[in-house]
Order: sequence, then structure tokens, then C-alpha cells
Amino acid sequence: MASNRNLLVLPGDGIGPEVMNEVRKIISWMGKKRAIGFDIKEDLVGGASLDKHDTPLTDAAMKNALDADAVLFGSVGGPKWDTADFSKKPERGLLRLRKEMDLFANLRPAKVFDALVDASSLKPEIVKGLDIMIIRELTSGVYFGEPRGRQTNAQGEVEAFDTQRYTVGEIRRVCAVAFELARKRKNKVLSSEKANVMHTGVLWREEATKLHKEKYSDVKLEHMYADALAMQLLRQPKEFDVIVTDNLFGDILSDEASMLTGSLGLLPSASLGAPDATGRRKALYEPIHGSAPDIAGKGLANPIAQTLSYAMMLRYSFDLGKDADMVELAVENVLKAGYRTGDLMVGNTQGTKKVGTQEMGDAIVKELDRLA
Repeated sequence: MASNRNLLVLPGDGIGPEVMNEVRKIISWMGKKRAIGFDIKEDLVGGASLDKHDTPLTDAAMKNALDADAVLFGSVGGPKWDTADFSKKPERGLLRLRKEMDLFANLRPAKVFDALVDASSLKPEIVKGLDIMIIRELTSGVYFGEPRGRQTNAQGEVEAFDTQRYTVGEIRRVCAVAFELARKRKNKVLSSEKANVMHTGVLWREEATKLHKEKYSDVKLEHMYADALAMQLLRQPKEFDVIVTDNLFGDILSDEASMLTGSLGLLPSASLGAPDATGRRKALYEPIHGSAPDIAGKGLANPIAQTLSYAMMLRYSFDLGKDADMVELAVENVLKAGYRTGDLMVGNTQGTKKVGTQEMGDAIVKELDRLA
């Protein structure tokens, strides 16, 4: 069994450790049945790290992340740390990982499984067969721009400010990821911004258009304002395939798209850096559902998003597409068989079986056995 792939596991807070435990079962299965092994390190992040080390991410954990071939991340945050200083909020650990690993391209797929069409809040005919990919720029924009902060203005009133900022290089590199990925899908990209009211939006549209003309004219490129896209995602989501947008709009639009599928508990993500001379990219894989502190420790969490994040890791970091396909198919078949965690018990639940976190994880491993 090959074990030269270095993996850092950061379970984090809330339901993070619970769903990560289920993925560890799959990692173990892959090692035994598919000879896919990892040299695994585990560390703390978020509130768990804050409690032990008084920081949401230690320098040692950061070094482990930089040295790893991939990072598998759970979730951070919870009301326990609401009063923590802003600089020590659990989420600052994740932001540091993204920034120092330069994970500029966040891939968020939104796919509707046939077995869960009724779980969506939209009509089945609107979402059946939906399979879109939102690529969100992740290391610049308003979340990182300077200046930012609070001050008392000349009138004596407290004001807060954040800066939306983008460079040409930052725009072009994330758009390049979108165009490259589109060539492996339906060969079309929608670039979204607010060029009608924002200088960064104007620059974004200009550079996306230039890059398309220079290198990717074989890919169909369209533009749409972010607010119009928010409406169209609810009206005709299947008209889109690859969507590329900035950090703020990507955060909002990808969460909107996620609800088309029926549950946040289903959706993975990949955050990728630029390839080095050997073609290796720094990468972090995480579910988008957050720490869900209200159900943490109760065995109720859906492990599918974390499982599919692991599948994305196999595909994008280790070029193990067939094994990623197997994991994704196992998840799909388990859903077809009627297994549902509580978040999926909506719509038509006839013929389904409500299960907990461990039961869902065990069912996926059992299905992997059958597929193998």
C-alpha cells in the first residue's frame, strides 16, 4: 500500500469531528481495498485550537498545512466563542489557511441527486438533473482588502468600513481555472460581477473578456450581474454550468445554489492554489455546511458533504478520478436505497429510512464493498 501522500486532517469544531470520523472509515477502506494510503497528521483548528493554544491556528499547524499534499477540513465556530476577540475568532484560522496557502480558487459544485429531487425547495422540473459548478475567488476582494476597520468620523459617529479590491492578476488566474474546468464539462462559463456600479466589477468583466479572447475563445463566455444571477438561479438554474465570480458574491451565490439541492449537508468544496513547477497545487477540501453547533455531539449530522469533499480531494489533488467516481456513486446509491439523515427528511419521504451520522457512514462503506 502506497503511503507517500501527505494528508493533514483538521476536524475543527461542532459536527466537524463527527463527520470526519465517517470519512476516516472510507480512508481506511480505500487503503485496504484500493491500495490508496496516506501519511496522515491531525491537528486543531478554530475553537478547539483557541481553547488549547489561545489561537485559532498555531504556526505549527500552519506549517503542517503548507507541507501537506492536501488538507481535509471539517468546520469551525460556534456560540461558545462569540465573545472572542475578532482577531481570535475561530473563523480566522480558516482564513489564515486560505491566505497563506494562497487558495485562490474555491470550487463549489451543486448537484441534485435524482433520489432527492423532492428535497429541494423548488419544483422538481426546475432542479431535476441540475449539475453546476461555482468557482469563487477566495483570497482577495472585500474579505481581505485594506483599509478595513472602525473609527469615529468627524461628526462623532462610529462608522465601519471594508475595502473591495482586486488586481488584474487575481482576476485572470481564477477565470483561467473556470475556463479550464469548463473544457472538461459543457464548455461554457458565466462570469458574474456588478460592473454597473462597482469599479472592481468593471475590471473583472474587462479581464475575463480579455483572457477569453487570448486563450479560451473555444469556450462560450457570458456575463451577468450578480443580483440578476441570484434571481436566475431560482428561475432557471439548469441554464448554467460553470460560474466564476468574486469572493463576496461567490460566498452568497454558492450558498443559494446549495439550497437548490435540498440540504447544505450534501455539498462539498475544494479550495485550490496555483500549480507549482511539478504541477502540484496546495489544496484544502471542506464541506460547506459549517459547524452546526445545535446538533453537535448528537449523531445527527449528515456526513455526505464531508465524504464528497474527500472524493474531490482524490480527483483534484491525487488524480484518482476513478476512485472519486466510486465514492460519489456509493453516495448516490445509498440515497437511492432510501437512507436519509434528518436534514434530508423533507418532501416525499415514502420508502426512506431515517439514519444517524454513523449509520449513513456505514452504509456508504457497505456500498463501496458492493461496488468493489
